[in-house]
Amino acid sequence: MKRAIAVGRIMGTLAYLIDVPHRRTVRRNLRLAFPDWSAEKIRRTSKRVFQHFGVTFVEICQLATYSKSDVMARVRVIGANRWQRALTENKGLIIVSAHLGNWEFLTQFAACFMQRPALGVVKKIHFQPLNQWVHNLRTRFGANIVYKKGALPDMRQALRRDGAVGLLVDQSRRKEGVDVNFFSHRVPATPAAAFLGIRCKSPILPIFCVRDACGQLTVHVDHPLSIQRSGDLRADIQANTQLITDAVERMIRKYPEQYFWVHKRWKKYYPHIYPEYQLRRQRRKAREEQRERKTAENEVGLRRAQSNRSRNAEGGKKRMA
Repeated sequence: MKRAIAVGRIMGTLAYLIDVPHRRTVRRNLRLAFPDWSAEKIRRTSKRVFQHFGVTFVEICQLATYSKSDVMARVRVIGANRWQRALTENKGLIIVSAHLGNWEFLTQFAACFMQRPALGVVKKIHFQPLNQWVHNLRTRFGANIVYKKGALPDMRQALRRDGAVGLLVDQSRRKEGVDVNFFSHRVPATPAAAFLGIRCKSPILPIFCVRDACGQLTVHVDHPLSIQRSGDLRADIQANTQLITDAVERMIRKYPEQYFWVHKRWKKYYPHIYPEYQLRRQRRKAREEQRERKTAENEVGLRRAQSNRSRNAEGGKKRMA
């Protein structure tokens, strides 16, 4: 384990030195989330973020060779009794987590620990060979995986069958999210967990897999969230999504160097902190508009050519007559 951690940290340090765009994003996110931090602390934490990614990558590669017993032996659990009690309610279970620590290890461990149907909701990786490898890794101990788009019916069905549904709730597509406060700044967040908790009356349990200073992976099981049900569905979804986001934020504050700060989490309402991203969007939009103009011009030209051919054909028929 110590050798794997050392190798991972070296890989992460190299990535930190080479990957300037992502290093810049991490620092900007940390500066927004922790405005009282010094520049030196932000720099130091940014480097640790990359080192953490390196160690996580090595752990995931090792995970592909682990048996169930290996997975169970690699992780310790804090709050296992809360997890067991939630499973005995026979209402299904909604597990919420985040891109914190080693979330892939959590997927494997949860499938081994619960020994019941589990459904993970994930974002599809665009590179198909990598997506297939990750899918095989996630499902080898019996967990089922569905992709986010159109996943709500599958999630409801799993809960009604007393299964467990796991979601990473710290990222959201802007069109589908509800607004919450995350590190005192407005962001869109996925409402799926809150909606399912209200509709299916399933307990919502925040669970995170983080690494301690010695490299030991620890699964922290938080207390079940107290779901608000006022009868106003829209207000309840917003309030409960905020509760879920608060649980995520509390854990990130304890382990800031293990969070996925590479993601442009505040790009909807604070685009100015990602100027390069905004410039790329503007250029892409300009290219799309240029393509649309060319397409429209080509269609107009084609219609004119067809009209001219029709007039010429009619004129020829008249002359022949």
